[in-house]
Amino acid sequence: MSSVLRPAVPGQDPLIAPSRNGNSQGTGAGRIPGQYRPISSHLAIAPPVSVVIPAMNEAENLPYVFKTLPDWIHEVILVDGNSTDDTVQVARDLWPGIKVVKQRGKGKGDALISGFAAATGEIIVMVDADGSADGNEIVSYVSALVSGADFAKGSRFANGGGTDDMTPVRKLGNRVLCAVVNAKFGARYTDLCYGYNAFWRHCLDKIDLDCTGFEVETLMNIRVVKAGLRVQEIPSHEYVRIHGMSNLSAVRDGLRVLRVILKERGKRHGRGAVS
Repeated sequence: MSSVLRPAVPGQDPLIAPSRNGNSQGTGAGRIPGQYRPISSHLAIAPPVSVVIPAMNEAENLPYVFKTLPDWIHEVILVDGNSTDDTVQVARDLWPGIKVVKQRGKGKGDALISGFAAATGEIIVMVDADGSADGNEIVSYVSALVSGADFAKGSRFANGGGTDDMTPVRKLGNRVLCAVVNAKFGARYTDLCYGYNAFWRHCLDKIDLDCTGFEVETLMNIRVVKAGLRVQEIPSHEYVRIHGMSNLSAVRDGLRVLRVILKERGKRHGRGAVS
């Protein structure tokens, strides 16, 4: 993770390395294919980025998800939870070359673990398939990581974030659970139960995910702090699910999150930094 951010020189392909005399070389040894990947006219990155999308019967929503994904992404991994609609075919039509992973177990946590295992990028971004996340925000997550963070955590309640989807009950529950995690683990989170996050793949060795449900997001947030990893919150706006019904249950999933918090409280070690 040494030189991972590079300003793009106007008029110069960021994938073309300059020669020793300062001139760009378009062919031969001067070009280092794939070393730098342009993400804007002023910025290029070296590490490949994998986007993991768990999905089950999201064929109608995928067009909205994929249209906002940046074209500089290294790979997109769709983890299909045994969909009965055209989720897989729609994904392949929208993103040729997409990697499809068939989920063997059940639950969002299980799907994400399968997707992470299949990812080959140095940076992994997790995105929901319901159209609630804006793929254009990925650049903010990646920028935080290449600037020094280990884990870039999306927050709907950080300054600049927002949500169109949460009910008052879910907002209250999220706020209470977030306060408990902050108090018990020394974190400074403004949001807890949100699935838009990004991290360096080395983090997986330190957080050792082992849950199958929606509570996986909370488990990740707790364990990155316990592992002493540097966390940076990224303001994010959550939109309303476009088609279909959410599988979330405020009471059921809130209790599962609480059980994770109580279980992890007894295994505390280290303290990370949240900025």
